Formats: sequence, C-alpha cells, structure tokens
Amino acid sequence: MNKTPADLLVEKFGGHKQVAEILGIDLSRIYRWTYPADAGGTGGLIPQKHQVPLLNKAKELGIELSPTDFFPQNVSSNDEAA
Repeated sequence: MNKTPADLLVEKFGGHKQVAEILGIDLSRIYRWTYPADAGGTGGLIPQKHQVPLLNKAKELGIELSPTDFFPQNVSSNDEAA
C-alpha cells in the first residue's frame, strides 16, 4: 500500500502528536488526515491552510519537505484532466 502525503509528513515530523503541537490543533485532526474520505477523513491529504506553516517549521527544524510532498505520489504532471 502506498503511503499518503499525510502518512509521510507525520513520519518526517516524528509522529501525530508533534504535528498537532506544531500547528496548535487537536491531535484528532491530524489522525483524521489519515482516514479515508468516506470515513470522515481527508483521504491522506493535508488541508491547504496547514501546508505553509508546516513547510516553514520543516525548514526551521532542518526537515526535508517540499510543496510536492503535499500531493499523492501517483500523480504526474503528464496526467490529463478528465
């Protein structure tokens, strides 16, 4: 099974609790990122409002993170819109 952007980000920052503390939000919100959309989650996507703060904190902490890390791995620039 491929890891989602949320799974990879949580790993890079050392866990769900660390991400929640960085963003100042409830731990349950971070777990929700890892739940499928049909189960009330985000399907592995990180909400846009949290992306820039996470990029900034990663830079501050020396964690390798780029804007492309917020997109699923199986998406390519050659994919055409339906």
